[in-house]
Amino acid sequence: MTAPIETTGAEAGAQPEAVLSGVKKSQIEGRSLTQIAWMRFKRDKVAMAGGVVVILLTLMAVFSKPIQWIFNLDPNKFNQDLIDPALLAPKGGWGGMSWDHPLGVDPQYGRDMLARIIDGSWVSLLVAGGATLLSVCLGTVLGVVAGYYGGWIDSVISRLMDTFLAFPLLLFAISISASVQDGFFGLEGLSLRICVLIFVIGFFSWPYIGRIVRAQTMTLRKREFIEASTSLGARGPYVLFRELLPNLVAPILVYATLIIPTNILFEAALSFLGVGIAPPQASWGGMLSNAVDLYTADPQYMFVPGLAIFITVLAFNLLGDGLRDALDPRSK
Repeated sequence: MTAPIETTGAEAGAQPEAVLSGVKKSQIEGRSLTQIAWMRFKRDKVAMAGGVVVILLTLMAVFSKPIQWIFNLDPNKFNQDLIDPALLAPKGGWGGMSWDHPLGVDPQYGRDMLARIIDGSWVSLLVAGGATLLSVCLGTVLGVVAGYYGGWIDSVISRLMDTFLAFPLLLFAISISASVQDGFFGLEGLSLRICVLIFVIGFFSWPYIGRIVRAQTMTLRKREFIEASTSLGARGPYVLFRELLPNLVAPILVYATLIIPTNILFEAALSFLGVGIAPPQASWGGMLSNAVDLYTADPQYMFVPGLAIFITVLAFNLLGDGLRDALDPRSK
């Protein structure tokens, strides 16, 4: 029989090995899920760069009017003296680029391209952000209800999703936008077109996020914390909005950042087809539409708005990919 090992007083009062090795207290403290996700996201330099670009674009869109006022930029000011009437192109090379017009001027009226890019940024981001918010709200509520309750409620909502997915969205958006151009619900002009675009894009694209949320909810409703909450007498609305939704924030946030660039392209496509934002208000899609007949004389007129859309879409996609990797608990 082995004799018991005696422990001296000094050994009994010894601290854990992690503290003895000179490890600081902050290095062994537990971290929250938000802190862990932020650490993962910071390590992804590409996603960080995309996030910085998104922040800068958002600031440019929010403060577009003050920026135009501070730098004396007028997106609708005609400069016919900068246009060569014989060639229907800006005077000078590279689309009329100069210190006064860093991105050149348009070949029709000589309007400053930088001013129009800045003025069109808030339109594109407002339409894309509003449509994304609408689709995420509808899809999240209906998806979590369908996934949690199941049965005939799930069947009805799922068939509703299938019906909306069967709509030819582009043709439907064109018909609605064309039919309410004169006014609707007291709105007219630019505000009407922006509201119509947000409604059409957001209302008919909610089934995509709805299906994602429904699938996640069906997985979560079988977890122990949901069963424990139900066994303690929690009702359906409490479980939905206090237990399930907080655990769905990560996939919803990732989907929202990935769908915003899609909505930006959709708004640009509608403006390109002539049923989006009407002139004289600048929009990136409208600028591309005007450049179709003039790109042979001035290729830069198409390149500048196309590059703005490309950078915006790329930045949001990089940010979305980085958030997906940071919020995924299975990622390394």
